[in-house]
Amino acid sequence: MSFSPKSFVPASVPASVRRGAAAVVTAALLVPFAAACGSGDDDGGREKGGGGKDVHLTVLAASSLTDVFATAEKAYEKDHPGTSITVSAAGSQELAAQVKQGAPADVLVTADTKTMDGLKAETGTPTVIAKNRLVIATREGNPERIKGLKDLGDSELKVVLADDTVPVGRYSKQVLDRRHVEVKPVSKEANVRSVLSKVELGEADAGLVYRTDAATAPGKVDAVEIPDAQNAVASYPAATLKGSANGEEAAAFVKWLSTGPAQKILREAGFQKP
Repeated sequence: MSFSPKSFVPASVPASVRRGAAAVVTAALLVPFAAACGSGDDDGGREKGGGGKDVHLTVLAASSLTDVFATAEKAYEKDHPGTSITVSAAGSQELAAQVKQGAPADVLVTADTKTMDGLKAETGTPTVIAKNRLVIATREGNPERIKGLKDLGDSELKVVLADDTVPVGRYSKQVLDRRHVEVKPVSKEANVRSVLSKVELGEADAGLVYRTDAATAPGKVDAVEIPDAQNAVASYPAATLKGSANGEEAAAFVKWLSTGPAQKILREAGFQKP
């Protein structure tokens, strides 16, 4: 059934009056329709309480940050309503490849400055947010009684290392070369978590990983400390990505990583001050 605004006005009313009344009724009917149409967001973003839009940030992070960034992500979201974060973790060299290929992301955090420096055209100015050191990860109980780097040169030991293209792989080569230790690894892995996994599963007797990674597997691996004089220091720079659609929010997250709350989370996970 159809209707006309004119039908609301009796026929006995003069035509000029009926036309004016019909116009008023029409306008009144259109008000709620216009309000309903205007309640949506023109560009598809969701509106939050303050009138702004909810923002989703994608953070590309080095594998060794997997666990600590899961905690940092929740803390940031709690303190910044309307902002949600997804952390995509992988080897720093894999992340660099993704950035160069134009993968949609907002923030990059690598496990070395060399990788970040190679992406100057794609990133903002980086800030080092934490540091780390290597340890020798062994099977639980250290059954091979490994005491230091020299022991990794034993040809009867199954040692796994990260590939030389990965920051932890370069750090491993650095500390072994400095001690003149020749290691023939049973495999070279794409990231530090893969090295740790090989040791956890008993597929290797030992591997070089970051101290923080060994700490994520209590009861599964033991960590043999490497003296500072023989060790390498890994630096973790964070930077916004120039291709980000959320530049302001991405910069805010990078800045937050250097604040007290974020640094406390990093310290508790075993990372050192930047």
